[in-house]
Order: sequence, then C-alpha cells, then structure tokens
Amino acid sequence: MKRSFNFSAGPSNLPTSVLEQAQAELLDYKGTGSSIMELSHRGPEYIEIDAQAQARIRSLYGVGDEFEVMFLQGGASLQFMMVPYNFGFGRTMTYLNTGEWARKAQKEAKLFGTVHEGFSSESINYIRVPKNGEFSVAPGSAYLHFTSNNTIFGTRYAAEPDAGAVPLVCDASSDFLSRPLDMARYGLIYAGAQKNAGPAGVTIVLVRKDFLATARTEGMSTMLAYKTHVGTMFNTPNTFGVYLVNLVAGWVEAQGGLTGIQALNERKAGKLYAEIDRDGFYTGTAETDSRSRMNVTFRLPSEDLEKRFVKEAEALDLDGLKGHRSVGGIRASIYNAMPEAGVDALTAFMAEFRRKNG
Repeated sequence: MKRSFNFSAGPSNLPTSVLEQAQAELLDYKGTGSSIMELSHRGPEYIEIDAQAQARIRSLYGVGDEFEVMFLQGGASLQFMMVPYNFGFGRTMTYLNTGEWARKAQKEAKLFGTVHEGFSSESINYIRVPKNGEFSVAPGSAYLHFTSNNTIFGTRYAAEPDAGAVPLVCDASSDFLSRPLDMARYGLIYAGAQKNAGPAGVTIVLVRKDFLATARTEGMSTMLAYKTHVGTMFNTPNTFGVYLVNLVAGWVEAQGGLTGIQALNERKAGKLYAEIDRDGFYTGTAETDSRSRMNVTFRLPSEDLEKRFVKEAEALDLDGLKGHRSVGGIRASIYNAMPEAGVDALTAFMAEFRRKNG
C-alpha cells in the first residue's frame, strides 16, 4: 500500500493509526454486526461516541460544562452567517480582516448588523496579522471576530487579540486542536474538521454558555439557531465524521494533549522555515512574526521553477504543495497529523532542488 506525504491545505492527513482503527471497525462496530455508518444516531453506540468526542474536546482545551460542544454541518462558511445571525442581529460587531476567509466572514456579518473593521491587511496582500494595539474595537461590540490561522496566506495569531471585556469569536478551522488557548477569553470557537480534527463534513462549535445566553431568540430560523442544537440531535449528524473526530481527539491525547502537539508543530515548522531562510533561493511570503505553524508559504525565483518544484516533489510522493490559485507560489500544510518524517523529506528535497537550480 502506498502512502504519500500529503501537504494539501485540506482535506488533509488523518493519523495513520486512526485510519487503521476505522478500517478495522468499518464493517462491524464493536460486535454490532453493522458499520457505525449504519447504526442509528439515537442508538447507544453513537450516543456514546458523540458524548466521548465532546468530553475529549473539552478536556483537551481544559474546560468543563461551561462550554457547549456541537457537531454541525455546512463548514466554516455556514458559521460565517450563523454567528452574526445569532449574536449580531441589529448590533455592532468588530472584525479583523487578515485573509480571504476573514474577509468572507466579515461580508456575511454585514447582512445582520453594523460591522466595524478593526484592522485590515488586505492592502499589503495579507502578509501579517495585527499586534495588540494595532486594531480597534468598536464600543458595545457584541463580539470580536478573528481568524486564528490564515490558510491561504500562511499567517497566524501567536496569541489571542486583546479585546478587553468583549468576547472573542474565532474561526479556528486550520489550527484547531494544535495548541492550548486561553479559553476564558472566548465566547465561541468554530472549525471545519478537515484540517486537524477529522474528515470534511463536520463543523465543530464550542460556545460558552453565558455567551450563548445573549443569542437572539425571536424570529429565528430553527435550524440556524445555536440553541436548537444544544443537548440534542435536532437532525441526523455526520455520524461517521464525528466517530473519526473522536478517534482523532483520542490520538491528540496520546501525543501529550495540546501542549505535546504544539511542541511537535513548533519543531516541524522550525525545520521548514530554517530551510526557507537558509539563503535567498526560497522566500517566505508572511512577515516573520506572523508566520503560521500550519501553512508554510514561500516563493521560488520564478514561476517556472515553482512548477518544476511541484512536479518533482510529486514524483517523490510529496503531494499538495502548489499554492492557492489566488496567490500562487508554494504552500506546505503541516497540520497535526503530518509526521515529522514528512517535513524531513520535504526539507531534504528543498535542499537538493536548490543545489540543482540555485
């Protein structure tokens, strides 16, 4: 069986041990004679999985019952409108515009209330995120929304933006479960699972109960109200997807939790950035202080060399390195499940490619 190193931005790697367990249980889940995909979402087998996945996510982030955990559908893109629909209707919201997905979230929010753009790096092609003191928060904001890791442009917030007493709402799709967070500052976190936490088709939402209490209640679409999904399965969830999320969360626990996985991610990214910075052949596209640990973006001296780089890398089973179509260049996504051996193989290839073409 062939397994390549998959550097794509998502869907991306799942831990090999998780895939092997899913393979072993695919036809017969725990002696039921059925796949988990064939069992009722209201049956004891799936209810146990759902509860365990919620408990593991709470435990990894060091929170208790003060946070609700939901497994929804529609991806982060649906959350772009659900958040302002529930919390910003007729109110002021602050958004930090640091990339394509942050911009799209801000656009959706404008349909429901007044958006204050507290910072934008659009004019400099999103090469950095703001430091504390470089953005503003509108008085009376329902929340401050930010995108913790910008997949296309390879930037991230090294720490949460300081919004004072205003609760944070975060699109954490591309660095969910990759590092510890100061959870007391968050009202809501959402993430598409397909980068760090599971397969495409599951959206994970953590919402603090006291923040949820501020959600709009009148004139709400039933399906789009967060309160509809708390403590219940209003509609059939992506049962197999949540099953995989639970296995991935267990795998993260086995790596030493978020502290352990953060150390691994820092080490992988450090190796890759060291190779980029070795001389002028490779050029990082993000400002150094804003560099992502999940999506490493860089350029070569010419587009022809970039095309050759991608082609030769694919021949070595180093896949998914082509940059996003809107910006070009090279992007190596090194999410949690990318083994360190994959980064070592990539940096060795980069060194050889430089030697031949530099």
